Order: sequence, then structure tokens, then C-alpha cells
Amino acid sequence: MDEARFLLVRLGSLGDIIHALPSAAALRDTFPSASIDWAVEPRWARLLRSNPDINDAICVDRATAAGMMATLKRVRAGRYTCVVDFQALYKSALLAFASLAPRRIGFKSSYAREGLAAVCYTERLNPQGPHKVDHNLILVEAAGAEKPPSARFPLEIGAEDEEVVARELSLTGIRDYFVLNPGGGWLSKCWPATRYGELHRLLAARFGWRGVISFGPGEENLAHEAIGAAGMPPPVAIPLDLGPLMALLHRAKFVVSADTGPLHLASALGAPVIGLYGPTDPSRNGPYSRADVIVRNPRSSITTYRREASYSPSMLSITVDRVVCAVERRMGLRP
Repeated sequence: MDEARFLLVRLGSLGDIIHALPSAAALRDTFPSASIDWAVEPRWARLLRSNPDINDAICVDRATAAGMMATLKRVRAGRYTCVVDFQALYKSALLAFASLAPRRIGFKSSYAREGLAAVCYTERLNPQGPHKVDHNLILVEAAGAEKPPSARFPLEIGAEDEEVVARELSLTGIRDYFVLNPGGGWLSKCWPATRYGELHRLLAARFGWRGVISFGPGEENLAHEAIGAAGMPPPVAIPLDLGPLMALLHRAKFVVSADTGPLHLASALGAPVIGLYGPTDPSRNGPYSRADVIVRNPRSSITTYRREASYSPSMLSITVDRVVCAVERRMGLRP
């Protein structure tokens, strides 16, 4: 099957693309001479740069009709023999269908967030295993990939990204640092920004390091709230593009975050991670490294993926002192 031509579809978002990387690696290991392309939204294409498992990243332009037509033309020109859709949304499934590939593999409607997307596939599977990484691997195994002995997350940090971070840190006089990430996809799975500020005060006193607040577009208010609650010396908030963010997370002493993209990116890069979880299930959506530490109150947590616009009781039940203990455990300072 070295003549096989695969198209992987995972348009976004950050954490979900991270969780699909080992599937591309499994295909490459099984079919070293195959063509393997990846359809992705332009804002996330940086994650696939110099990936040895991918031949080409196809940036999907959905902003205009002309852009979408150009994308479809390029996908059809690939003459793919198999499309694997990890996303199971209408936008991804329709792209798979439009490819005209004879095999189109995706999840069954009972698992997909937009269940009717499954009608676009020729093969529909139920996920197996605890984690999203395992679920994605099921799809490429159906395409013929062998199950890998371990997951591989090939992410390239460019020298220019390191330079940006070094310059930003030097402006604030920071050398050793940890990262706090108060944002997230929706508020109910986040921890209050003011608690990140309180956490910074205790961690800075405990370790002697400053904190850096990581935040994305539209999360500036969360960074300001965390800084306002931290006291002196305050953490710093540095707005960074995706490449420099990778460099920042990779160099961090540790990263504290709820279930969101930067947490999964940090874990894939090998940074020590402390994950704060409430409504989402850490066995499914937690950091993939077994060395990382999860903070969750099972008695206060009802697993749900509903996108609520207020802090959930399960996240509010996590105390600052408990997170400090989790950081100490991840850093090997307590059992």
C-alpha cells in the first residue's frame, strides 16, 4: 500500500490537532512511502511545519467562496485513496466527501458532536481506549496503520521563536519562570483568573520564580484579572503568536492550566503540566503524559461537554492550596 494517498482532516483547534499528531505518525511508520497530507485551518498550520510525518499541509480557506473552491480543487487534485476525518463536524465531513476518495473514515454519529456528519463517510467507527489520542488512532488503524508502541508529537520550535521569547523575557528581567493559563474554550471548564493570581503569589514565594500569563485573543481581561490579584511581584502577560508560545511553554519550569489548547501543547512539548479539571473528563481530555498531575474533585464534578458561560461548581471547588500541592507533587517535592 505504499502507493496509498492519505488526507487527514483536522481543521482545528489547537488541542485537537495535538491529539491527532500520533495518528499521522502511525500512518507514516506503517506506510513510509505514502503521500500523507493534512487539511487544516490557516491559523493552526504552524503546528505542522517541518512535520516529518506530513508531506503537505493544505490550508482550508473558508472565508470566501473563491477560497473554498480553490481548496476543493486542490483536495481533488490530490487523488486521495483514503480520507480520515478526526473532527466529525459538517465542515470537515463535507470536505472529506468532496474529495471523492473511495474510502472516507470517521466516527459513528453517536460519537460525533454533529452526528449527521457521519453520513459522509464510507466507514464509521466507535472510539476505543480512554484518551482522545487513542480514539484518533482507531481511525488510522482502520486505514491500515499499525498501533504504535508510543505516541509521537513532532513539533518544531524555530530559532526565530526562541529569539522572540528571549527578547520578551529580557525586557521584564525574567530568567526562570512558570506559566499560568487562565483561558479556555468556554468558561465552565476554566478556573477563575483571580485564583491564578493568588496561586502566583504562593508559587513565586515557594520557588523564587516569576510567572508568565499565557492568553489568547479575547482573553486579555483574564490576564489583567490574574495580575491584579497576584500582588507583588506580579506575573507578566506576554501576547505571543503560536510559534513563540511553543518556545515559551517548552522552556517553562511548569505550566498550570485548565483543559485547553496550551495545556495539551505544553504536555506534547515535554513541559511539566498541572491540569485543572471539572466538567471535562481528564482520562479522555487530560494531558497525555502520565507524569503530569491532574487536580479534580470527582464528587463535585459531573462530566459534560456543554459549553456554559459561567464558572462551574466543580472548577470553583478547586482550592488554591490544593493546586500548590499538585505543583509540588509534579516537581517531585512531595509524594
